Amino acid sequence: MKVSALTKERSAMTIRHSPFAIRHFSAPTVDQVMVEERAASFGKRSIKTSAKLAGLKLAVSMCDLTTLEGKDTPGKVAYLCRKALQPIEAKYDVPSCAAVCVYPNMVKYARKFLGDVSPVNIAAVATGFPSGQYPLRTKLEEVRRTVADGADEIDMVIDRCAFLAGDHAKVFDEIAATKEACGAAHLKVILETGELVTYDNVRLASEIAMQAGGDFIKTSTGKVSPAATMPVTLVMLEAIRDYFFATGIRIGMKPAGGIRTSKQALAYLVMVKETLGDDWLNPQMFRFGASTLVNDVLMQIVKNVEGNYQGADYFSLP
Repeated sequence: MKVSALTKERSAMTIRHSPFAIRHFSAPTVDQVMVEERAASFGKRSIKTSAKLAGLKLAVSMCDLTTLEGKDTPGKVAYLCRKALQPIEAKYDVPSCAAVCVYPNMVKYARKFLGDVSPVNIAAVATGFPSGQYPLRTKLEEVRRTVADGADEIDMVIDRCAFLAGDHAKVFDEIAATKEACGAAHLKVILETGELVTYDNVRLASEIAMQAGGDFIKTSTGKVSPAATMPVTLVMLEAIRDYFFATGIRIGMKPAGGIRTSKQALAYLVMVKETLGDDWLNPQMFRFGASTLVNDVLMQIVKNVEGNYQGADYFSLP
C-alpha cells in the first residue's frame, strides 16, 4: 500500500490531538455576502491557450473517478480503473487520474486490476456512507476491513445528527477513531455541506475535521443536493489556510458532486491558487470528486490540441 508524502508529514508532526483532548470548538463567523461575491469572481477569469491546456490536464490528474451504485460490478470497477490509468489516447499526453472511488466491497477488485504499484490510488467510502447513521464499532470495523482489502484512502462521513445537535465532541472523537483505524491510509472527511445548512456550520465542521486528524476535508457524498458549490468550497479553503498558518500542517481539499464542466473545474483551480497557493495545486492536496467531469475536460483538451470538437461518443463513459 502506498503512503503519501502528506501522510508521512502528518505522522511526523507532534501536533495531534487525542480523541478526548478538546471539548469546546469554535470558528470565525463567515461573512455570507463577501464569500458569495468572492466565489463568483473566480468564474470570470480568462484562461487561454497553453495555460488553459495545462489547467485542463491538471484537472484530469486531480479527479477521483467514482462509481457508487447498487449495481456496481467487478467488471465496472475494472473498466473504471482502466479509464483512470489512461483517460484518453497517449498522443494527447494526459496524466492518469488521481484515484478511483468505490464501495468497500469493490476495493479488492480494484486492487486486483491495479496491482500493488499504480499511479492511481484506490479510495473507498466508509463509516456508513452516505448517512453516517451506524454504530461506531460497525464503522471502524468497515474501515479496517477496507484498508486490509487494499484501500489507499478512506472517505468517511461525519455524523451530521450529532453535529447539528451540538454534540461536536462526538463528531471529533469519531473522526479521530476513524483516523486511527485507517493506519497508513489517507482519511478524507466528508462534511455533507448540503445538510449543514449554514456557512458557519461548514466552517466549524471543517475545523473539527482538521483538528481530529483528517488528511482531507471533502464537501459532499454526491447523494445530497446541493453538493459542492464555489462559496462552500471557498469557506473550507479558508479554513485550511488558517489551520496551516496556525499549525504548519497542510490539509487537502476535495469538492465532490455537481462539478460537471471544464469551465467549472478551471474556476475551482483559480480559487485554490488564489486562496492557498501553488503548494495545493497538485493531486496530493486537491481532488475533484466527479463522475461526469472527466469527459468534458477531455473534450476540451482535444479541442485545444486538434482545433475542433469531437462528439461525445468519441470518449469512453466514465
